Amino acid sequence: MDDTQKDIEEEGEMQQTLVLIKPDGLKKSLTGNILTKLSETRLTIIGSRVVCVSRELAEKHYEQLKGRPFFDDLIVYIQGKHHHCERVLALVYQGPVAIQKVRTIAGATNPEEAEPTTIRGAYGRITTKGVYENVIHASSSPSESEREIKLWFKPEEIVVPLYPTKKVIKDRIEITEWA
Repeated sequence: MDDTQKDIEEEGEMQQTLVLIKPDGLKKSLTGNILTKLSETRLTIIGSRVVCVSRELAEKHYEQLKGRPFFDDLIVYIQGKHHHCERVLALVYQGPVAIQKVRTIAGATNPEEAEPTTIRGAYGRITTKGVYENVIHASSSPSESEREIKLWFKPEEIVVPLYPTKKVIKDRIEITEWA
């Protein structure tokens, strides 16, 4: 057994997690601060892209919240329409117990309940209109992480193979997509 394998076994299961720096984080120029705080996890970034979030992508991302009274506000928020900054920075982190490490540093979803040393505690707020500006999204479980990564990234946008892929022909062009 090599040293890397020993480290993984000692630290926990190797995982991937989706992280989104939301429009309010980008608008307030918090990207560097957030990435610096995330570096405390000692995880590896294996995918990164800036995304203009379509309504379709937003609804698929938050599909488990459809029907809730705040759903439409959440969609408008992740699309950046509240902040006139219609983009997010999507990242995939990988490493031992990545999901828990990122969620711990991100802090509670409600910025008022988040520890002040967490990302949401330091940079989040609840607006006077009741919108949770919590600057970051972090996957909640391995199954959610896989679903979200496949939603936000194409296989070739991740620098290591994560999930099974297949070759398909679309409009007579062969591309790689998630299987």
